[in-house]
Amino acid sequence: MSGQKPVTPSPDGLAASVKAAKTRGLPPVHLWNPPFCGDLDIRIAKDGTWSYLGSPINRVELVKLFSSILKKEEGRYFLVTPAEKVGITVEDAPFVAVDFEHEGQGEAQRLTFTTQVGDTAIAGPDHPIRIVLNTETDEPSPYILVRANLEARIDRKSFYRLVEIARHHDGWFGVWSDGQFFPLIASDVLED
Repeated sequence: MSGQKPVTPSPDGLAASVKAAKTRGLPPVHLWNPPFCGDLDIRIAKDGTWSYLGSPINRVELVKLFSSILKKEEGRYFLVTPAEKVGITVEDAPFVAVDFEHEGQGEAQRLTFTTQVGDTAIAGPDHPIRIVLNTETDEPSPYILVRANLEARIDRKSFYRLVEIARHHDGWFGVWSDGQFFPLIASDVLED
């Protein structure tokens, strides 16, 4: 290691690497396996806010750029480029589904969710909705798979809208999308 300085990851360096590697759409992070360069003090809060060294990253385009190179491996989150991989902290889910559109009704219904960074996902077999119940409060936390092992927490207003269009099916109260039924809560719990 004589003459070599250790690599110190920086957000600016990551941004430059991503711009160089990105052509159209999302970069192929699933194909990139660069060496781990350490952790960066980047945090994604539960509300979807990105921060660096404790200060919010207010440049929306920078947040969108970083979100495009996000990868989850063995329960940890990383920003990955062809040349480097740095660890970051995610408090809950890396994305927040801030809205959804629905078309059709019943089993023919399609729900298209949009995240705080502009990603979209149609709930269905490739993008399932799941509910996690808080064991202390019995409050549901809904999530949708956005892409490659990365989920979005469905925000409260969107979840209430889901409940408004939910129907009973096979003992569950839930929603249909893209031919699949997603249970939100057991029907008998609603009757109690």
